[in-house]
Amino acid sequence: MRIVVCIKQVPDTADIKWTENNTLKREGLDSVINPLDEYALETALKIKDKYPNTEITVISMGPKQAEHSLKEALAKGCDKAVIICDKKFAASDTIATATIISSAIKNNIPYDLIICGQYATDGDTAQTGPGIAEKLNLPQVTYVNKILDISLNDITVEKEGEYGIETIKVKIPALICIQNCENELRQAKINGYMFAQDQSIKEVTFDDVSLSENQVGIKGSPTYVSKAFRAETKHNIEFVTIEKLSEIIEELGTKINEQ
Repeated sequence: MRIVVCIKQVPDTADIKWTENNTLKREGLDSVINPLDEYALETALKIKDKYPNTEITVISMGPKQAEHSLKEALAKGCDKAVIICDKKFAASDTIATATIISSAIKNNIPYDLIICGQYATDGDTAQTGPGIAEKLNLPQVTYVNKILDISLNDITVEKEGEYGIETIKVKIPALICIQNCENELRQAKINGYMFAQDQSIKEVTFDDVSLSENQVGIKGSPTYVSKAFRAETKHNIEFVTIEKLSEIIEELGTKINEQ
């Protein structure tokens, strides 16, 4: 089985900076692997634990500093790493990002299963994974909590549905988006870091994705952010000591009406 795991570096939320186009400025920021992508990574590694012949390719789109996260994924047990990196990709929205990643996979990476995190903490759109599936014409299952069964022909998952927990079986190749992980996330070991250190990371650029400049970056992004700002956090607490319940209710009503 050949698995592709999509991971994203997200910036430290305490140090966010914005570009003149109101997009996140990622260069130079301290970054971590998106938490839900960690779930996707662990899910792929659990499959490899069960089927050792599984080959996992981890990919990330972003600046060169994303190689740090890719090396971490290699150290944990992934086999290959690909960084999708080009200045022309800068400021891509979810549509352009899905277009770029799907084209990079189609042209450079063989796969049977693609695993993504449900959403990224720096955007919370939950659009990129489904967008990749749509571009590659793949069946997709979102809001997945765990994999119940997998073979070379199909995969059965448990997901959160509109009316409760659902069990869905789809044919492979397919794409799934993970929102939860029942297993403890593994830590890389010394021999894993030694393996990662010796591995080269394949770089995919604009010339490798068979797209026009109008499909990537700002030109390929119909989403327009009119304003970006950090939400102001308020912690106004007032302690009220009243013995009778009726007095408490009356006092709360008064306080609410004053807001």
